[in-house]
Amino acid sequence: MRIIFTSDTHGHLYPINYAKNCPENSGLFCIASQIEKDGNTLVLDGGDSLQGTPLLSYYLEHRNDYDFNPMAEGFNAMGLDYYTLGNHDFNFGYDAIADFAKYMKAQLISCNVNDLGGKVDIKKNVIHTLEDGTKVGITAAVTGFVNVWEQKDHLVQITVSDPIEALREQYEYLKDKCDITICIYHGGFEEDLKTGKLLSETAENQACKIMREMGFDILLTGHQHMTVEGLTIEGTYGVQPPSNAMKYCYLEVNADKSGKTEYQVVSRIETVNTPDERYDVMAKDHAFMDELSQKVQTWLDEPIGCLEKEIAPEEKLPTALHGSKVASLFNQVQLDYTGADFSCTSLANDPLGLKKEITVRDVLGIYQFANTVEVKKVTKKVLKQALERCAEYFDYDQETGEVKVSNIFLQPKVEHYNYDYYAGLEYSFDLTRPVGDRVVVLRKMDGTELLDDASFTLVTSNYRATGTGGYQCIGDCESVGSYADEMPDLLINYIRKHSPVGEIKNSIFSVVTAK
Repeated sequence: MRIIFTSDTHGHLYPINYAKNCPENSGLFCIASQIEKDGNTLVLDGGDSLQGTPLLSYYLEHRNDYDFNPMAEGFNAMGLDYYTLGNHDFNFGYDAIADFAKYMKAQLISCNVNDLGGKVDIKKNVIHTLEDGTKVGITAAVTGFVNVWEQKDHLVQITVSDPIEALREQYEYLKDKCDITICIYHGGFEEDLKTGKLLSETAENQACKIMREMGFDILLTGHQHMTVEGLTIEGTYGVQPPSNAMKYCYLEVNADKSGKTEYQVVSRIETVNTPDERYDVMAKDHAFMDELSQKVQTWLDEPIGCLEKEIAPEEKLPTALHGSKVASLFNQVQLDYTGADFSCTSLANDPLGLKKEITVRDVLGIYQFANTVEVKKVTKKVLKQALERCAEYFDYDQETGEVKVSNIFLQPKVEHYNYDYYAGLEYSFDLTRPVGDRVVVLRKMDGTELLDDASFTLVTSNYRATGTGGYQCIGDCESVGSYADEMPDLLINYIRKHSPVGEIKNSIFSVVTAK
């Protein structure tokens, strides 16, 4: 038996890097052109398909103009058998999920996603009989943190329940009816996979818990975008592919039927190949999508404004230590749009900059998520707690004076995006002090002290507003404003209105690294 498993493909259909407008070895069509499928092969996907590229952003905005879904076309070309939903698949509302499912030939499985609108055919499990007669029981679930992150109006017609209890129930149902049981879990590993150390107290990722407490033969994970070629915990074999359809998991399951039936699993991470003749044939078969692709490229190349001076790509650690021009722009957009007292924002994991002449492509390249903004009512105490969490980003060696990024933000998943930059404040970190007591300056930019009993407004992304990333102090605060417009659109509008955009100084920030 063979399993081909993708997850977190994030809109990558063609071998194109849209931000750089250049070829890239990735995409569902490339995967489809290099895999072979027979009656003893299952092709599975773990979700997060509908967000991540301009192609999907454009399609979702204009989907009523088309009688196909581009990502569905890619999965159908792969011969996908079964799939589940990831947290980002909920970002665009119920109708976007229904549209995706409508065009998918594969069966959607999830035991903790409930369709109340009646447009999405979701099964809690399937029992698939292979050509050789082997019965494979498959169930799936998405992280329960969808309920933390997602806009409430997106969870009216489709709801998410606790994945652990739902999966436990499905395992008990499947275990005596199948030869092999498989769980597809859109969530990751909460432990250090080498030491077993618990890395997070939250229920965002619970793969190790599933492996320790249930008896699935195979656990196919996602969400963390990390490469896990294969490991075994308490008899369950687990894997995880990296993101963006650049690689996928290939598993072989071999049976030893001497006496009691036992199965051995071996796996590897396959790299997506450069497009070849098979890809060319597939592209010709999907020529009906060329018009959509051309419209996307035309839209991306639309000029929207300019900067007075180009912003070079900002490396992560130096930028966190000395400030970010890109983050200052994001924060200014949020302040300008909401009128809040203060703003905080984060940056994607990759170093990002901005050319002097700006197109839609450039904006979508530096702000890659469909986040909206939310305004929270905060106090000085809350701001200090949040900034102390930011200060954890730095690991300081007292003897050598070396500063590096803390492993807390690197394991089990690289999370530079959980370091926030603030605007409207003067603040300073003293890295020679212990974690949790590093904020030594905190006041308004004009030098005015923040009163302990005063309240202020803080604008941030809807993602951070939930408290995700270690910022529960923000999540617990009252929301006083929630907006439907997405940040990429706000950025585009701001640049159009204020071009040429000069260097923005909306904070005073410093880091102390010597006693």
